[in-house]
Amino acid sequence: MFKLFGVLILVAGEATAIYAEMIAARNFGTVDRPFLQVFLKVFLIMVLAAGILMTGYMLNYRSFKNIWVVSVISITSILFLEPLLAYTLFRQLPTRGALIGLVLGALGFIATIFF
Repeated sequence: MFKLFGVLILVAGEATAIYAEMIAARNFGTVDRPFLQVFLKVFLIMVLAAGILMTGYMLNYRSFKNIWVVSVISITSILFLEPLLAYTLFRQLPTRGALIGLVLGALGFIATIFF
């Protein structure tokens, strides 16, 4: 149960960090707002995300005793969360090149796990 809690914390931290990055990009890229205004608002969310991520790394390393397992959890969550949040926040489908890159990244991840 402790391992599952650590994984959920790490995934929540990655989701929060990705959310902050994308909100910053959207608010600065589509609305005419000053850079510093957008940066300072989103910076606080990113600080929270960093705290959650550190907690997730600490808990997972204690549970699994292997930093590579923790890295795989982190990278996997990014691999699934980033496209999901990108579509949710921007309502854009990936271009052909971006889709190919996503598929190749997923294949590389699978190769890393199984080979």
